[in-house]
Amino acid sequence: MSPSPMAYEVRPAESPADREACFAVRKEVFVAEQGVDEEIEYDAYDAVAVHVLAVRADGVPLGTGRLLHGEAAAAKTGGEAGVGSLGRLAVVKEARGLGVGVALVRAVEEAARARGLTAVDLHAQTHALGFYERLGYTAYGPEFPDAGIPHRAMRRAL
Repeated sequence: MSPSPMAYEVRPAESPADREACFAVRKEVFVAEQGVDEEIEYDAYDAVAVHVLAVRADGVPLGTGRLLHGEAAAAKTGGEAGVGSLGRLAVVKEARGLGVGVALVRAVEEAARARGLTAVDLHAQTHALGFYERLGYTAYGPEFPDAGIPHRAMRRAL
């Protein structure tokens, strides 16, 4: 008998405690695991972004992502009106392969639709291109480094 899947929910991170949980996941995944400098992991966009949080039934945070829209997204999307920017998608090791990342991406997309956006861009680490392609994203442009990690720009129309 296989173990039952881990129960979790994905929700907007609106309270200060939820925001701190998002930042803790990002610190675990990006800073500790991938070696991203903590000074560049957190930025001014965190204050204006829509954050989403995946939490286990017992309240333990499993993953996070954020949506930039409007002026905040312009630098990442080439300034195209109606295009949001999905970023800082992170899932803790214990929850990978359980659908948490997919649920987070879809929650960000729903937040984008709710704000009238027609597409979502993202900068994917190259090892994650297949994950995003399975979700309908298409890579464009050359590979580029971000925090010393190779990335590609991707977009999905909503």
